[in-house]
Amino acid sequence: MKTVLSLCLFAVCSLPVLAQNPSTRGDVNSDTNVNISDVVALINGLMTNDMGAIDDGAADVNHDSQVNITDVVALINYVMTEEWPDEVKIETFTVNGVTFNMVYVKGGTFMMGATDEDSYARPWEKPAHEVTLSDYYIGEVEVTQALWRAVMNSNPSWFTSSNGYGTDLNRPVERVTFSNCKTFFNKLNQLTGKTFRLPTEAEWEYAARGGSKSKGYLYSGSNEVSEVAWYKGVADDMTHPVASKAPNELGLYDMSGNVEEWVSDWYDLYTDEPQTDPQGPSTGSYRITRGGSWDQAFRSCRVTYRYDALVTANSSHIGLRIALTM
Repeated sequence: MKTVLSLCLFAVCSLPVLAQNPSTRGDVNSDTNVNISDVVALINGLMTNDMGAIDDGAADVNHDSQVNITDVVALINYVMTEEWPDEVKIETFTVNGVTFNMVYVKGGTFMMGATDEDSYARPWEKPAHEVTLSDYYIGEVEVTQALWRAVMNSNPSWFTSSNGYGTDLNRPVERVTFSNCKTFFNKLNQLTGKTFRLPTEAEWEYAARGGSKSKGYLYSGSNEVSEVAWYKGVADDMTHPVASKAPNELGLYDMSGNVEEWVSDWYDLYTDEPQTDPQGPSTGSYRITRGGSWDQAFRSCRVTYRYDALVTANSSHIGLRIALTM
């Protein structure tokens, strides 16, 4: 492998890909396997400028319409880890006929909280501090009315047909207290045999930022809030079906806007000390909600926005999202 890495330093030419072939990603030599032989074949092709035996579509492993050194590096990483850098891992579950997806979040280290460069940041969003997280899964969308009803056999939401808002159960569930969420997870875990839970505040923010794929957006998935969020002024004073705006870098929807989301932490002010898998204070008076909602200003949809809420709060702008430990 060291020899291969050394050879990569010399493979600096870049050849345009004229067409993407319907071939297996990374199978450069077309032998139906993706392994070290494909790495060698790609390096040789680049070094000799002879791509005649190379499947261009398979060799453009990072999908940038070029075949060059970056594809070699991506291919080596895949051979070593069996993961493509942009690959989204999804686990699908079904409960009483309702299906939901959990998206894999690869752990890492990030700066949590707002910096002075964010003119909208409030004092309780600071200071920015280093947090390291382990791998976990998080819900692709907010818990819908359909999933809540499948688990709890009830629907506490305001935005339902009985109040004139139609029969679309893909709206996020709301008017759920923190205790209601605990009951929901107890029943969901009995039905699935898993250990679903609320995300921690750190897990929520890391996922909202796009995890290891983050592009540093102000909102979850964009610097243009209207692309990714339902918020006051554009939401028509109501929730909307989940995943009706664009996703973020991890393929997660509505982490900005639609409804605020409970997280598991008690509320407290930040410190500047580095943390690993923080769980928040052991006690407190308020829990935390994240993400902003349909009846809040666009500023509340920022990935660092945080709000303290009584555990008994059952507002029509508060819902939840599922997390799952690896």
